[in-house]
Amino acid sequence: MTSEQVTDVDEGAYRRAVSRFATGVTVVSTRSGEIDHAMTANAVCSVSLDPLLMLVSVENEARFYDAVMDSGVWGVSILPATARGTAQWLATRGRPLHGQLDRVPHHRGEATGVPLLSEALAQMELRTVQTHAAGDHTLVVGHVLSVQTSEHPGDALVYYRGRFGALE
Repeated sequence: MTSEQVTDVDEGAYRRAVSRFATGVTVVSTRSGEIDHAMTANAVCSVSLDPLLMLVSVENEARFYDAVMDSGVWGVSILPATARGTAQWLATRGRPLHGQLDRVPHHRGEATGVPLLSEALAQMELRTVQTHAAGDHTLVVGHVLSVQTSEHPGDALVYYRGRFGALE
């Protein structure tokens, strides 16, 4: 099978189609130097149970890309429906680099020291084990080093058709 680039697919049609795929919403975080970095991400996927692997798709031009490549460790915080404002804030392009987590309750992960959102439904810490170039993004695959879950999870925040909502 050969890989040919399809040129007759309209990008707008593709975007509309994939917006019909409801996804969970996370914040992916890392610490590079003395700076905490975080971004809202819905392109996060559990990859393997043996070994425990998960991936995140990171835009190559995003500030987060350089930070996660530099640090080699990262966190995933799965957001509750009540965290819509946090998701919007950390998805805002051009927000200040310094202090972007000042208004978000968080703590340091014990395994890596990356920031994890305190009110998340679950939090994981990961060490990067592979990266894969994928167009204008890079798939960052991490080995799961720690997992924490909320004892009283609420509804999950989801992203569907360009909007945040709740999964009850």
